Amino acid sequence: MSVFLGTHQNRFDAKGRVSIPASFRAALRAQAQPEESLVILRPSHLHPCIEAWPSAAFATLAGPVESLDIFSDDHDDLAASLYADAYPIDADKEGRIILPDVLKRHANLVDEISFMGLGRVFQIWEPEAGARRREEARTRARRMTSRPTTNTSELAS
Repeated sequence: MSVFLGTHQNRFDAKGRVSIPASFRAALRAQAQPEESLVILRPSHLHPCIEAWPSAAFATLAGPVESLDIFSDDHDDLAASLYADAYPIDADKEGRIILPDVLKRHANLVDEISFMGLGRVFQIWEPEAGARRREEARTRARRMTSRPTTNTSELAS
């Protein structure tokens, strides 16, 4: 399975387009099915960035929604939060996309963009905000991995 690795910077061109990094395009194309959009973009619930999902990975989000009563408020809330602001996007021949204005505003994108790989998905950030997020994530990850364990047999299993 193709994964999204690394952080890549790019800028909008004069027509407002931006190129998806070549390695990310290759991973998206490897996962794409015929007649599906290359990528689904949506605002992050947690951060001022845009989440970018391969279509098949985005489809897995339907599971929790489908398990709820279709007439419940919980179903409506979850469906609206996942789907109402989601945008299927295809790249042109050069791998460029146009980001919807609402998503650009959510992520405070103006000139430069940072594409941040997260394994099965990637995020699109304003570069300075993305750098702060990566540092915050590293700090939190260090705390998680440096916690003392009381039962070393748990580590062996």
